[in-house]
Amino acid sequence: MSTTLHTLGRRKKAVARVYMQSGAGKITVNGRAIEDYFPTEILRIIINQPFVVTDKVGVFDVNVNVASGGITGQAGAVRLGISRALVEHDPELRPALKAEGFLTRDPRMVERKKPGRRKARKKFQFSKR
Repeated sequence: MSTTLHTLGRRKKAVARVYMQSGAGKITVNGRAIEDYFPTEILRIIINQPFVVTDKVGVFDVNVNVASGGITGQAGAVRLGISRALVEHDPELRPALKAEGFLTRDPRMVERKKPGRRKARKKFQFSKR
């Protein structure tokens, strides 16, 4: 594979544009190494899960541009983008990734604040007198 694959991953408000090409397994996020951008080990594990499931660790170089949302949502968006790129590269990897749930966009979003409430569901304190 000599061309660069481009896919999109989303989670909550985060959007990740993933560019993947064959290489030595280097992952770059917003121009920084993955260790610098995602400080906790669990987030790096989440991002590498598609490679571990498909036995493709160290086969692809990944360049990611991620924006909006929090750090956990960004990690989930990157994972979805990488999974989609792997399927685009080799459609035979789809069943393994689908079984792990890596190709499903997580639909959970923050519920909007309602009028007359403190937050989405929390009410103001009730005073009987």
